[in-house]
Amino acid sequence: MTLPLPPHGPDGARSALFEAVAAVGDEAAALLAGCRGDTPIPGAEWTVAEAAAHLAMANELMAALAVGEDRPYGDGTPGSLAAANEVSLADWPERDPAVLAGDIARQARRFTRAAAARAGAEPVTTPLGPMDLDTLGAYLLTHMLGHLYDIAVALGRPHPIDRRRVGLTMPFLRAAMPRVVDTRAAAGHTACYRLRVRGLGGFAVTFTDGAAVVDQDPPRRPDCTILTEPVTFLLIALGRCDATTALTRAKVLAWGRRPWLALTFPTLFTAP
Repeated sequence: MTLPLPPHGPDGARSALFEAVAAVGDEAAALLAGCRGDTPIPGAEWTVAEAAAHLAMANELMAALAVGEDRPYGDGTPGSLAAANEVSLADWPERDPAVLAGDIARQARRFTRAAAARAGAEPVTTPLGPMDLDTLGAYLLTHMLGHLYDIAVALGRPHPIDRRRVGLTMPFLRAAMPRVVDTRAAAGHTACYRLRVRGLGGFAVTFTDGAAVVDQDPPRRPDCTILTEPVTFLLIALGRCDATTALTRAKVLAWGRRPWLALTFPTLFTAP
């Protein structure tokens, strides 16, 4: 069954976002039910319990930001966020998956209550720098989806990502892209990309000598147009899926004057 996209208009989009944040938080309970917390996360240093503890801590941080608290957390770079994550994980000792699932759900709902009482355009300072409150909500949703995907893979259970939820993450992904450019990988790079996500629209990312700018439409003829299936788009953006594998499975298509750039485009960023 094809899920409908969020209703048009700011109020409908906000409601859809908050409903998704609350629902994904609640789904953590079913995902973590009866699991072994010491199960390792494939390709990561964390166990399932540690990933869940990180989510509980992060949701509490996001809820506090929505309330209006000032909570410095790193300096906005991926490296500083990784360091802050390790420190915060040590300060959050709970490792019972059932308890952590309750914390994840409770803090997600605390965020929605606090955010709903404020204007969506209100500025907030986040771990990835300043953004508006609704973009912070998309950040929270993206973060939960990424880590719950990891937990689902580790446990061999269904993950919570679908096309509709990917659509709700797009405002954050667009805002975050220029902030998470890998300066060494992108050094000197100049190219214009048109990104299209099947059924969800698209946007442009233009690199000029290593600096990225995101626009709704490309400022010039794109060098490379990339069409991606929605779930694959989010997994690639979060560093959970390899672009080469996605291309060989026809989850990603590319064309234009320099279509080969699609293979290296994800490497120009460091997933937060």
